[in-house]
Parts: sequence; C-alpha cells; structure tokens
Amino acid sequence: MKPFIDFIKRRKFMSQHSSFRSGGSASSKKRSVLKRFERIDLLRKRGAIKTVTRVTGLPKTKPAE
Repeated sequence: MKPFIDFIKRRKFMSQHSSFRSGGSASSKKRSVLKRFERIDLLRKRGAIKTVTRVTGLPKTKPAE
C-alpha cells in the first residue's frame, strides 16, 4: 500500500487552461441550451404546441430572457 501512496504524492497533474475554469458560481451563469422538458414547457407557454406526439421534430427555441 505504501508504494501506491508515494506514487500519488509524486504524481504531476496537468495544468488547466484558464478558459475552462469557472469564473463564478455555476448557478449564476445563464445556460444557452435547454433540456427537452424545458423546451416543451416553454413552447406550451408560448402557445407554439399543445401536445407532443413525436419524439423528434420539436421546433427550435431560444431560452426565455
């Protein structure tokens, strides 16, 4: 077990580019992509669809402001 712990302590990790780091809390950022159920709810609120009959073919939507 000791050699494994020594290996972990000596292990070098790769650095992370600054564009991949989170600048703030993840919940404060606005998402640009909606999940399927969010798209369906938004389309129903806008009156674009009443019922969903197909798995594919939902119209494109932009997130609510």
